[in-house]
Amino acid sequence: MMTIQIYNTLSGKKEALQTLEPNHVKLYVCGITSYDYCHIGHARSALAFDMIVRYLKYRGYKVTFVRNFTDIDDKIIARAKEQGTTSEELANRFINEFYTDMDKLGVDRPDIEPKATEHIKEMTDIISELIEKGMAYQAGNDVYYIVDSFPEYGKLSKRNLDDMKAGARISLNEQKHNPMDFVLWKGSKPGEPTWDSPWGPGRPGWHIECSAMSRKYLGETFDIHGGGQDLIFPHHENEIAQSEGANGKPFVKTWIHHGFVTIRDEKMSKSLGNFLTIRDILTHYHPEILRFFIFSTHYRNPLDFSESAMRDATAGLERLYECVAAVDSLDPENGESGAASIFSAKDIKKVSELETRFQQAMDNDFNTAKAQGIFFDTIKTINRIQSKISASSALEDIQLLKNGTTVLTKLATIMGLLREDAQQFLANRREKLIADCDIDPTAIEGLIAERYQCRLDKNWSRSDEIRDELLAKNIELNDGPDGTTWSVKRT
Repeated sequence: MMTIQIYNTLSGKKEALQTLEPNHVKLYVCGITSYDYCHIGHARSALAFDMIVRYLKYRGYKVTFVRNFTDIDDKIIARAKEQGTTSEELANRFINEFYTDMDKLGVDRPDIEPKATEHIKEMTDIISELIEKGMAYQAGNDVYYIVDSFPEYGKLSKRNLDDMKAGARISLNEQKHNPMDFVLWKGSKPGEPTWDSPWGPGRPGWHIECSAMSRKYLGETFDIHGGGQDLIFPHHENEIAQSEGANGKPFVKTWIHHGFVTIRDEKMSKSLGNFLTIRDILTHYHPEILRFFIFSTHYRNPLDFSESAMRDATAGLERLYECVAAVDSLDPENGESGAASIFSAKDIKKVSELETRFQQAMDNDFNTAKAQGIFFDTIKTINRIQSKISASSALEDIQLLKNGTTVLTKLATIMGLLREDAQQFLANRREKLIADCDIDPTAIEGLIAERYQCRLDKNWSRSDEIRDELLAKNIELNDGPDGTTWSVKRT
């Protein structure tokens, strides 16, 4: 069995996956702050770890997957105030909207999805431990972590603490001893949600929640922690300081971080007006098209969203479905057992080694982009052989083609692709495309029939006019020995 290699942000290199418990991966991922609709950046995070969990399970691992909800935060409080509602109502509303989006994307639910507000006790326990160890202090009703008490601070983000101190400032309303100290507990302000604590009423800081919830559900040390690259500092750096400070042992073995999503090479943001929600995108594109697009780039690399990239993803996904549909239409009963094969030894090797090549790509830090390339390399062979299949073809050839697309479908579902019936998917796509062409199939068939008669009558000018008329509506004609077929031109 090959070993899965994962790029570890902590070490800065790829390392073999070695789990703390035999064949059991414990994984924690930072989830959303629930105050708004999810955007494509959230989609990338959810889909990346959905893929990783599916692949680990496919490779025989048991996975315990925890992803939290931040349901109390400055942004939530401010948005609730704007909308004249409570923080709890707002947070729960957008958690439900998150589920709506994830279900449309076909994202599997994690095993455990804890909310911050349901784990206040676990957070105050860790804070108390840190105070007892002299690693945190109370200032008024706030509690701060003493960054100088953790000599390894900066090891994840590769930052030097002295350099960070030089550029840090303390705002007037803070009572920190050191500008780099970060808040563990915030004393309550008028009108804010509060919980009781040994330091007075207040609410937890952002960083402490993940340390508390991961410890409760996965233990003091676990295998993988993940999130976006924007979380490396300060969030994940602070999690390490808190957890290792309180527990006195390593926090996480492997850190996985996915790249940013950009739009026309600009980082996505509301202020730039290039903010795309998941539901915005899904009104125009099938969920599997978005999945195909996201996995066409390695998860650690930047991902630039554009209409042309989505057109490429659409074309790529349709090619996969078209291959599966064509092979599905073959009837094994038409094959002749023992007939001469039209497969060469190279063809057989290409199709039969699809799964091995796929595993080699995915074992190398979940390289979905390379895996997609292997899919297309394989279907090129399958399509070429399938086009030559006839009534006298070898039964073994038909079976090899069907085995190939069966394996292709199984592997593609790890990325959430090819999950629909191929014929139905293509029919739905064609129906959607025709609807956008402002012409119905009956009219198309009528014009094809008229063109056929024109060709019989040698009325070449009218025949060409019909072709051009249809092409203007993005309908392409293909004249073959069995007559004329049509398709919608991809734009």
